[in-house]
Amino acid sequence: MGFFTTATRSWLTRSTQPFTFTCNFDQALDYQSIHSLGLYVHIPFCKQICSFCPYCKQLYNCETAGYYVDALLREVHLVCAKQSGPKDVTSLYFGGGSPALLADDLGRIISTLQAYFNITDGIGVELNPENVTVQTLQKLKTVGVTRISIGVQSFNEQTLQKLGRRHFHCADVFQAIQSVSFDTVAMDFIFALEGQSFASVKLDIDTAFANGANHIALYPLIDFAFAPSGIKQMAKLQMKALLSEITAYCASRGYIRDSIWTFGKPGVAKYSSMTRDHFLGFGCSATTLLTGQFKINTFSLKAYADRINSGRLPTALTIHFTRRQRMLYWLFWRFYTTLVQPQDFENAFGVSLGNLFGVELWLGRLFGLLKMEGSAYRLTSRGVYYYHYLEGFYTLSYIDRMWNIMRQQPFPAELTL
Repeated sequence: MGFFTTATRSWLTRSTQPFTFTCNFDQALDYQSIHSLGLYVHIPFCKQICSFCPYCKQLYNCETAGYYVDALLREVHLVCAKQSGPKDVTSLYFGGGSPALLADDLGRIISTLQAYFNITDGIGVELNPENVTVQTLQKLKTVGVTRISIGVQSFNEQTLQKLGRRHFHCADVFQAIQSVSFDTVAMDFIFALEGQSFASVKLDIDTAFANGANHIALYPLIDFAFAPSGIKQMAKLQMKALLSEITAYCASRGYIRDSIWTFGKPGVAKYSSMTRDHFLGFGCSATTLLTGQFKINTFSLKAYADRINSGRLPTALTIHFTRRQRMLYWLFWRFYTTLVQPQDFENAFGVSLGNLFGVELWLGRLFGLLKMEGSAYRLTSRGVYYYHYLEGFYTLSYIDRMWNIMRQQPFPAELTL
């Protein structure tokens, strides 16, 4: 695995140098001239810790949540203090954790951000099924939330038990989302568990769309080394067959695939915080992606608050991209949407996609991973499967190691990948 990762990285970046993250960070972030900027806020609190979830999280405590929100608001002011007037941004997403646990605080967080930013394309919030009540949804709608994503994982009781998830009352969830309307109502599911059948996944899909969802995400189970869930994945060939069945079924129902993992009803705005070209992240473990750099905040809530209270940003690690590295990052997440427009690449970087990556694109078409759709490049079904495989491969090669270290060290001196 190490050789393949290194060889692929060297070929694509045209460099033998590894990716190096350092503890050096910029106190002032250069984002004001960036177009297509999004916002992300991380809320790390949960009522239950799920063994399969790799994200930065801890059990909810009212007192801890209170000082966390105070620190979060101070981080916003630190980042934006020198900003000259409100800036247009595309979207705001709250992830976690279970952000709806702080439903009474989200209005204060949103209004603080709106003092600096004009949010033009909606506000999204992730919810646990237990948080989906008419009262909570009305609170979210009142403060401007337009998109919600519910982490159902499965409606199948056996699957929920494997995942260690609590039972929830489906009827209550369905009644709530049909009582309070949002532009996008997404539901998240996990697939590729050992023994999971297409019939089970199909039932999840049908149940979601029949009861108020207009967008779904189907994420493959990934076995992170630092989150040993004990849940077994199905074999690769079985996953490939299951993914093909899911894809064909969603197409037969008229659902539009708007990314590797997501499908929606026609005309519905997708729920996705990952496919934005640039974004500012606030909160512990939140990441920021700008034109020439990627940074990640500390995972430690105490270290996060202490750093902010000292008047400094809570950045733990930063990498300053080479130009080609930044292009590859852009391409990776554009292919996540399954479609890459060469003109978008040229608009972003001022150079031709074909001139820089013509060989790789030709090979992609030769091996049946890509096809032309007008002037655009579209992933084929084969390409989607191998993207799944590649994404999981690099997650375990890079993200697994980074997050494991970040969980143990609030501010690592350096990280080489």
